[in-house]
Amino acid sequence: MTTQLFAGAQRVPDRRIELYVKRSFASREECAALVGLIDRAPQPSTIADDIGDPTFRTSETCAFDAAHPAIAALDARIGDYIGIAAAYGEPMQGQRYAVGQEFKLHTDYFEPGGQDYDTHCRIAGQRTWTAMIYLNEPVAGGATRFKTIGKTVEPETGKLLVWNNRLDDGTPNPATLHQGMRVRAGWKHIITEWYRERPVAG
Repeated sequence: MTTQLFAGAQRVPDRRIELYVKRSFASREECAALVGLIDRAPQPSTIADDIGDPTFRTSETCAFDAAHPAIAALDARIGDYIGIAAAYGEPMQGQRYAVGQEFKLHTDYFEPGGQDYDTHCRIAGQRTWTAMIYLNEPVAGGATRFKTIGKTVEPETGKLLVWNNRLDDGTPNPATLHQGMRVRAGWKHIITEWYRERPVAG
C-alpha cells in the first residue's frame, strides 16, 4: 500500500516556497511521550557557521536514540508521508524552548561558501527538506514565522510543518528564511528532521 504524499496537508499558497501544514499528524499521546524524552537529556542548541551571537539560538536540543521504538516509528511515518527514504534523513532531534528562548531568522540549508559548508555537505550533500512537528502549545509565543512570504504558523500539538529548502533548479531557496519566535509563556517542544541530497552515513 502506497501512502498519498502530503495527504490531507494544506499547501501554503505562495509560489516562492513549497510549504505544507498537516494538523494532527502525531497523536497527543505520541507528543507527550516525545516531550518526556526531550526533557531527559537536553543540551544547549548549536548552529553551523556560528556568527558569534550567543542570543541567536537559545533553545536546547536532545539527540534521540534512533532505535527507540517511538522515534523509529515516527521517523518511518514522516518519510513515508513526504516520500523520502529514511537513509536520506539526518538523525531526528528534539528541541525545547523556555520563556524568552528563540531561534532568530535563519535558513536550514548550509550556506554555500560558509565556513562549515564543506564539513557538513561533503558526504551527504545539501539539505533538501525540513520536517517539524509541534509537540505542545506554549501559553504564549513560539510561532514559526517565514519572513519573506509573510506567513506565521502557530504551534498546535501534533501539527506537522514540512518545507522544501530548494528551488526547482536544486539551489537553496532564500524564501525559506524563518524564525522560531520567542516563547513568552510556558514551554515549546518540537521535533525536527532534515533530509539530504544523498544518503546520510552512519
